Amino acid sequence: MSKLGDLGAKLYRGEVGYDFVGKRFLWYGVSILITITAIVALAVQGLNMGIEFKGGAVFTTPKTAVSVAHATESAEKASGHDAIVQELGTGGLRIQISGLDTDSAASVKKQLGAELKVDAAQINADLVGPSWGEQIANKAWTGLGVFMVLVVIYLAIAFEWRMAVAALIALIHDLTITVGVYALVGFEVTPGTVIGLLTILGYSLYDTVVVFDGLKEGSKDITKQTRYTFSEIANRSINGTLVRSINTTVVALLPVAGLLFIGGGFLGAGMLNDISLSLFVGLAAGAYSSIFIATPLVVDLKEREPAMKALTKRVLAKRAAAAAKGEDPEGADGDDVPQVVAQGGQGRRRR
Repeated sequence: MSKLGDLGAKLYRGEVGYDFVGKRFLWYGVSILITITAIVALAVQGLNMGIEFKGGAVFTTPKTAVSVAHATESAEKASGHDAIVQELGTGGLRIQISGLDTDSAASVKKQLGAELKVDAAQINADLVGPSWGEQIANKAWTGLGVFMVLVVIYLAIAFEWRMAVAALIALIHDLTITVGVYALVGFEVTPGTVIGLLTILGYSLYDTVVVFDGLKEGSKDITKQTRYTFSEIANRSINGTLVRSINTTVVALLPVAGLLFIGGGFLGAGMLNDISLSLFVGLAAGAYSSIFIATPLVVDLKEREPAMKALTKRVLAKRAAAAAKGEDPEGADGDDVPQVVAQGGQGRRRR
């Protein structure tokens, strides 16, 4: 068995484990620091909105020997606006200029034909109005809002309201970090970016629900035993799904990394960056939040209950009494809570 597989088996059986919940305030601090950085980046630099949101024109030229750098300079000189130029597989160029209306686009088209030494009539011009981008943005916000509401309702019914609140906070955490990274690196925000942002919500929620499922199963009738506190059961749930979360996240990140670093970086297919960066950052943030944020938040909310406070006192008192007698404080006593074994998203019991 591989070392990772051996570790997974030990975590699975509860033989080893890391105290994620006990160190939750450290993770909260890390998340707050990252979130503040993302918010500051948004406030200072803002997002580089694409032409679909700002409006403008996209010119597609036939095959030309003009370099991208020369085409960029010519487009900015002709329009008076920043231009984004990409070389197409046909040998032509895709020139994107924001802020152009119909009249100015016609003038820029003629000047581009002269500068690039191509027939202006063969240059295809597509105009995008800012109102269309506004509609796209509104639909994205609507879709995001509906998704969040449905998530909260589902988790509140399938689990409990505390888990629904924790999952919602984790999702907002993931979105904030992803959008903040876009502001930091200056990647263009396009409809592809919006699609990527909506996609990562499902991935983030998946890992969270797996842990919550194990926690729900392990905490059933928890007040009828005096061996473990709620936070300890929660920590076992995280450890029981840890290797699986790592494996699924790495497998999901590999093809996305290929799109981002190879497709968008080495091959220069800039349009792949629109969706690949949001997926890459969002998947990593989602895996992090499901382990370090969502479940610890549930613990903080749950342990405010009088029943959980009383349970913690009973568990600690029993351990103190056992230690005073020189006995194993976690020895089998007939009323211990079953060990959670999370596999395939299903929690089951072992005695």
